[in-house]
Amino acid sequence: MAPPDHRRPFKRPTISDQQRRRELSLLRQAQHRLDAQHRARCLASTVLSLEAPGPGPGPGPEPEPEPEPEPEPVPELELELAAESEHHVEGGGGGGGDSRSPSKEFDVRQASKLRGAEARKWFARQLMLPRVDDRRPGSSSSSTGYVSARPAGKRCFVVSADGITVSRLRNGSVLHRFPSALPGGSRTRDVSGSAQSYSILDCIFHELDQTYYVIDMLCWRGYSLYDCTAEFRFFWLNSKLVESGACDPPSQNHRYRFSAVPVYNCDENGLHAAYTGA
Repeated sequence: MAPPDHRRPFKRPTISDQQRRRELSLLRQAQHRLDAQHRARCLASTVLSLEAPGPGPGPGPEPEPEPEPEPEPVPELELELAAESEHHVEGGGGGGGDSRSPSKEFDVRQASKLRGAEARKWFARQLMLPRVDDRRPGSSSSSTGYVSARPAGKRCFVVSADGITVSRLRNGSVLHRFPSALPGGSRTRDVSGSAQSYSILDCIFHELDQTYYVIDMLCWRGYSLYDCTAEFRFFWLNSKLVESGACDPPSQNHRYRFSAVPVYNCDENGLHAAYTGA
């Protein structure tokens, strides 16, 4: 008598098209989150690697940052719209007449080897410029999203990692290199952390009061906020910034003060509050 055959034909249960599309969408979302977090981590490490002193007799004085081109004079306060969608860091130049040669495309790993003008050009393309809104508070036109007052100053992004904080202007030049109370922004015991403890902020530096006004938060303590909604990013921006002590007055291990810019709904009341500061 032949032994029984325990191998039975297995038929995969039928999966509907809707379920298949759902699984593929979840896989794409997970991969997109991993890519965004990896890119933010590499961007933070690239800032520090570009600042590492090269071989030579000794570290010389830090060169003065190049003047940031201003297309036209702006008032003390102007309104800018905060997009509801995710905050894109790459390829966000404002006003698209610049021709980009494929040979000049670098990822964050290749950019860590750039120096001088090439490094500044690469960093100049990592910051998306806002859309300025010049409507009057009583305007009947409406727009979805959020609105905030823009302090007069130098637009830059701030990266804190490995016990140092570095800010760069829109043209890629280094604005400041300083200790701060941001995660990983100082070598003190309360602020320093692991290599994953980095933060990336979108800021405006006001020269008169020596303050960084934070517009948006891209990463905080290694956690990527690229795929988070605007409401969540603004909530974390206001809560985490205060918890870290970055809003405290300057001290020995916290050279510049940080302040979150108030954000309002983009309607008539929000425009009025942004204009008047009420």
